[in-house]
Amino acid sequence: MIKLLIIMLSFSFAFASSGGSAEAIPDLTFTWVGFGALVIFVIGYYFVAMEEKYHIDKAKPALFIGTFMFILIAVYYMLNGLNMELVHTQAQHLILEIAEIFFFLFVAMTYIETLIHMNVFEKLKYNLISKGYSYRKLFWLTGFLAFFLSPIADNLTTALILSTVLITIEREKISFLVPGAINIVVAANAGGAWSPFGDITTLMAWTAGKGAFTDFMFLFPASIGGYLVTAFLLSRFVPETQPDFDVSTEKVPELMQGASRVIALGVITIASAVLSHQLLHLPAMWGMMFGLALLKMYQYRLKRKYNSQLNIFESMSKIENNTLLFFFGILAAVGALYFIGWLGLAAVVYDPSVLGPTWSNIGVGFLSAIVDNVPVMSAVLKANPDMGLDQWMLVTLTAGVGGSLISFGSAAGVGVMGKLPGIYTFSSHMKYAWTIFIGYVVSVAIWYVQYEVLGFYH
Repeated sequence: MIKLLIIMLSFSFAFASSGGSAEAIPDLTFTWVGFGALVIFVIGYYFVAMEEKYHIDKAKPALFIGTFMFILIAVYYMLNGLNMELVHTQAQHLILEIAEIFFFLFVAMTYIETLIHMNVFEKLKYNLISKGYSYRKLFWLTGFLAFFLSPIADNLTTALILSTVLITIEREKISFLVPGAINIVVAANAGGAWSPFGDITTLMAWTAGKGAFTDFMFLFPASIGGYLVTAFLLSRFVPETQPDFDVSTEKVPELMQGASRVIALGVITIASAVLSHQLLHLPAMWGMMFGLALLKMYQYRLKRKYNSQLNIFESMSKIENNTLLFFFGILAAVGALYFIGWLGLAAVVYDPSVLGPTWSNIGVGFLSAIVDNVPVMSAVLKANPDMGLDQWMLVTLTAGVGGSLISFGSAAGVGVMGKLPGIYTFSSHMKYAWTIFIGYVVSVAIWYVQYEVLGFYH
């Protein structure tokens, strides 16, 4: 234990002294503000997890701890005569990171609400249910759609789209909605893990040069293998009955004028986000905002030519703002922990005398479920432990699929919680968490076989 503490302290000093700024960022981990921020973070996360028990929206404790922790850091700097410009600079960097995710979500949600208004999901629901599919078949169908859509559209956008389809199909039957929501989250995260732009963490690893584009494709067996195991176990809890739907009495939903072109604009928007980042080196949200501009221009054309009642600002008003504020608060809180030095200390476990890379990377999956995979991956990349391609692919896999272990452990999970409030919650998710854990173990085992037995990464 003493040896581990010495390693942690030495790593913390090195980590704090290797920043890109002219002046080193002080390490505050073992100060009153360091321990205080950690306690505040744990208490805040408790109330996020107990949202259903205390009937307090998850955005409230998240926003409180995120803002309060940084205020405490600033107070500590002021009282101890430290350079306040460091706080200002770190806060600016954090705001930029949050803004990129915030506006990305904002545009994705606007498109979804617009498509809801144009009856796209009602039409999809009718097409699915009118074929006589049972709840279990619908469970598998939405899961596979999520798995194969997320590598293209990213896991968050995919989860938002498919959860909207889910709640459109059925609004009351918990035995279908909860396993179905978990299935979508797991599928979206697993599908995003084997594509360089399917998840923010894979994108970070790719742009950092930790693997070529094709290297991520080798994660497909591990991703789909773990997902199929979890989906199979979850499907046992889904009823085989059919939704209460009489085709002869139900009216076929009519799509609003221009719905197909709005769908096409949504695809263009996603492509713009990817191309903006990969080719133009702009934030992905820049392409998303460009897509929003295209949507608003098309709305103007619909109004002038067809006198359409479509109103994009009305769609914006229906966005789940609590989800956006939850992201702001959690990312701010994690940013504070990173600034203090706690996330930097976590990377010490990569030392061979502690856990080593394999067990550390497996542990990243569990840590990403608690903290969020983006800052965890960021900390790993900044620490840059000496690892081969096989280990960088492992941490990409575990950071991606590990977020599914807890409902708010990934962007996809938080998005679905916003779409199914009171239905898909922390407690309802944890009831089936064991199925996700088994799938996680299977994914890691498949990776191990690929590396040790088949040598895919050699």
